[in-house]
Amino acid sequence: MSGARTPEVFGAGRGGGADERPAGVDELLERVRSGFERLEPREAYDADLAGDALLVDIRYAALRERDGLIPGALVVERNELEWRLDPQGSHRAAKATGHDLRVVVICDEGYASSLAAASLHQLGLRRATDLVGGFQAWRAAGLPVTS
Repeated sequence: MSGARTPEVFGAGRGGGADERPAGVDELLERVRSGFERLEPREAYDADLAGDALLVDIRYAALRERDGLIPGALVVERNELEWRLDPQGSHRAAKATGHDLRVVVICDEGYASSLAAASLHQLGLRRATDLVGGFQAWRAAGLPVTS
């Protein structure tokens, strides 16, 4: 998305004033999601097939074991995401090739992935986004899943 602004994820409230009410999680999600274009399952699948996106599954192991995997997706536990996707990091995954990489973060239902994508924006991965509805929406759309 050209000209997209980086979501302000880690700032206090809306203006940071002492008397201001802190943002709740719903407001935070709305704010960070306004900074990027989220993908529907079929869009993410097509982008992956075209080689235009790196799908990154951040679900924890028990969910992956229970529900399966998206073929070809890079599995990165949420607590390692920034270290593995930072193109400048010493612990980066081989697929973390540059700041222009289009990353599609996938969690179970599409909530944690929005916050994770916003965090990747903070690292300069401006094309990072997430999957609307997460893995559950991917599976419901009949897209490939392996056990």
